[in-house]
Amino acid sequence: MSDKPALAAVSSVRSVASHKEIQDHEVDLQAIQSQQLSIGEVASSLTESQKWIVLRRLHFDNLLSLEDLPPTVTFIFEKIEQMSIDDALVILKQALIDHAHDVNVINEVQDLWAKLIAHYDPSFSESKVVVADDEAEKHGLNIAAITNAPNAIRDKLSGFVHNVKEKEKGSGSSLSDDIEEDANYTGKDAFTIVDWDLQTRLEAVLIAYWSPYPEVRAVTFPYDDPNVPVETVRVYIIGIIWTAIGAVINQFFAERRPAISLAVSVVQVFLYPSGLLCEWVLPKWKFKIWKWTIDLNPGPYTYKEQVLATIFCGVTGGSTSYAAWNILMQKSPVFYNNTWVDFGYQVLLILSTNFLGVGLAGIMRKFAVYPVKAVWPTILPGLALNKTLLTPAKKELINGWKISAYNFFFLVFAGSFLYFWVPDYLFQALSTFNWMTWIKPDNVNLAVITGSVGGMGLNPIPTFDWNYLSALLQPLQVPFFTSACNLAGAFIGFFAILGVWYTNYKWTGFLPINDNGLYTNTGEPYAVTAIVNKDSLFDNDKYQEIGPPFYTAGNLVVYGAFFALYPFHIVYEIGMNYKDMWDACKSFGRVIKNYRKSTYDGFDDPHCTMMKAYPEVPEWAYLIIVILSLVLAIICVKVYPAQTPVWGIFFALGINFVFLIPLTTIYARTGFSFGLNVLVELIIGYAIPGNGLALAFIKALGYNIDGQAQNFVNDLKQGHYAKLPPRAVYRVQLLSIFVASFIQLGILNFQLNGGIADYCDPKNTQKFTCPNGRTFYSASVLWGVIGPKKVFNGLYPILQYCFLIGFLLAFPCIIIKKWGPKNVVKYFEPSIIIGGMLNFAPYNLTYLLPGFYFAYAFMHFIKRRFEGWWQKYNYIFSTGMNAGIAFSSIIIFFAVQYHDKSIDWWGNNVMYEGVDYMQYGWLNATEQAPDGYFGPRMGHFP
Repeated sequence: MSDKPALAAVSSVRSVASHKEIQDHEVDLQAIQSQQLSIGEVASSLTESQKWIVLRRLHFDNLLSLEDLPPTVTFIFEKIEQMSIDDALVILKQALIDHAHDVNVINEVQDLWAKLIAHYDPSFSESKVVVADDEAEKHGLNIAAITNAPNAIRDKLSGFVHNVKEKEKGSGSSLSDDIEEDANYTGKDAFTIVDWDLQTRLEAVLIAYWSPYPEVRAVTFPYDDPNVPVETVRVYIIGIIWTAIGAVINQFFAERRPAISLAVSVVQVFLYPSGLLCEWVLPKWKFKIWKWTIDLNPGPYTYKEQVLATIFCGVTGGSTSYAAWNILMQKSPVFYNNTWVDFGYQVLLILSTNFLGVGLAGIMRKFAVYPVKAVWPTILPGLALNKTLLTPAKKELINGWKISAYNFFFLVFAGSFLYFWVPDYLFQALSTFNWMTWIKPDNVNLAVITGSVGGMGLNPIPTFDWNYLSALLQPLQVPFFTSACNLAGAFIGFFAILGVWYTNYKWTGFLPINDNGLYTNTGEPYAVTAIVNKDSLFDNDKYQEIGPPFYTAGNLVVYGAFFALYPFHIVYEIGMNYKDMWDACKSFGRVIKNYRKSTYDGFDDPHCTMMKAYPEVPEWAYLIIVILSLVLAIICVKVYPAQTPVWGIFFALGINFVFLIPLTTIYARTGFSFGLNVLVELIIGYAIPGNGLALAFIKALGYNIDGQAQNFVNDLKQGHYAKLPPRAVYRVQLLSIFVASFIQLGILNFQLNGGIADYCDPKNTQKFTCPNGRTFYSASVLWGVIGPKKVFNGLYPILQYCFLIGFLLAFPCIIIKKWGPKNVVKYFEPSIIIGGMLNFAPYNLTYLLPGFYFAYAFMHFIKRRFEGWWQKYNYIFSTGMNAGIAFSSIIIFFAVQYHDKSIDWWGNNVMYEGVDYMQYGWLNATEQAPDGYFGPRMGHFP
């Protein structure tokens, strides 16, 4: 080792005791960043060739200079040097057991761990792990020969290392270029063993100090500095401002189809310069309030401040509060038209539903925040963007790409912003590219199968609009297997809906195939006001005149899939993950029994270990929020004629305790989620028949408790990855909810009071058709006013058997997943396949197929073939595209759509000129139904 002063930085990453100790993960970030080390100054016990093996595994072999290594590389090198082989083997053995069925750890990595252990302990290989001999032979791998005689390979590598300086001074290409050109380079495959001792320690260090997942390593750091400023005045200033802006925009466009939102990724882009502005403007003053010292401007704006500000603004989350749809449905003249829904009722409803989710989020920490398997793929792009914006990066050459991630983001952002003007305004047919229906616009069958507006969307090239293809799949965020399983389920749903419609099952042939509305027995839209009294309760005399409402084929299949998914998923998740759930429950019980015990009890992965440095939020702090929220909800139903019993509020809370764990764990693992809204509709419809308002109120609680809990758990995981003090996250979440809720209510009332003409009209020219509010309304009519008893016994009795089908189907799926061939069933996620059937009414394959193309390209092909490029650019590309579209759509709307300046030409009209836009059934009730109406006969309505 050199005696340069820079070596002082290394002292901050020396081992203290064990990787399970907090101090072993902590560094002085300022020291390690200010005096960075060269490749020759770190890990003196490793040879140059060994260092290159490490660089390749970490995807830092593309650095243009090795004179100043990134702090991450320095940290990992020092930990490898200090890791003993005995400790490494223990870590790898435990990892193989813990991640045996982990869909986020690829087979190649698991096989590498198994081979490394097999060299030292063959008995473990035989009893615990199946090592694929054919894989070893395919790579020409002889474990014993390679591990016993690695020097030849090391010498081969050293020959290349000798010329690194010349390569840097010459063309700028890195050493890896020469290695890749040499066909005899055994280390070409990152998962081939070329140095058993080194690679065993390297893999163990990645697990013990960082993460087994490349997705997580791409957006996090393997160390922490607890002295970095986090909860500053700057965070509260910019957080409140951008939360307010996000609440305005997201509420304003929530009922547009497709919706436009100020995505968190866009907010992040503006938070960064806002933070820098505060750093420049705010005076460097300190003052004391009681025992706290407030520093208005504690130096440079930090990465942790940026993440905390992102969490602050994340409450709006690119969408709006679920209770806003409840209020819309009740107050809008298009739906219930409850004139008594004043601002006081709205405040009580939105605050009670939003805050109740925060309380349950605290309980979920042990199930969906602390576990390593809780990857939360949906939050990774945001973390990647923050890391790019706030962390200095070294120059690299990756597969011919030299551009920095920072510049790449703004290049993608600018391109996305400019391009979106074309499909969203200038040539809208590129957005809704239902080109197959243009061949014969009046052909019903062609429109039904291939149509993008009202049809099923079977079109290989259905859109050139990123807003469409990223709406449902999130193709560059969730794992590829999630997208694949989702699409597989969607195709099952596609054929099921066609079968139901074309056979006219339950009179669906008289109705549009894929609409989410309700219809009368003559095919007209169903109005709930026609069958309720002045208190919005069921009026049987009116009902006997109008008759029951009917579902379209798409809606019928979606509800059947929902009913099958609930019992299936809870049985399947418990059957597959009962051990992890039981361990978390026992750990939670120990904390309740001994309140002094850490909430991290039982979790010793690197991120949990680092988080132990910060005071935790006690369980009672979350319990207080739950109690206050329940009080607000009770006041709401007691003071206003909401027609809702108090016991319904506690029922909503109880059902969430049952389902919250299995629902959140799959979301954390795969990025797939669904809510309890349909299950609550069914139960409340039976318990309180004829009452659509009670159903809507309890559903808002039942769904939003879970939905908000997932949202806040999502934020807690971001703080976990970024090493933010949990109490700081807790405080900003509460303040953000309060700010966002009132602003959302203000915007919603503006819209309902004439701010937008023809708001919620299905033919609204500005696309404010209220798809979510209409679905909410339809459910309240069918399951609340009419009631499931009439639905199951009279209209759709088959739906009740979907519960039994889902329950029974879970058992063979558990058997297949646990004992089927590993390489075949590893990525088999049956809950997501069933969930794929939920993508219809009113959406269709148009919103899935193009997204799947991108998912395959980026999350499968590029990720496996060019992992270094993928780690640096994938999430940045995703956030850049989303940010550009969100910003562009807002500008477009207010510039040329709010005051209509539309361009009237073929390219903006052709997609709405055929049957696809004016969907109707293949049967006509007036002409082909007995007595001019279909369904049960008058006088015999269920």
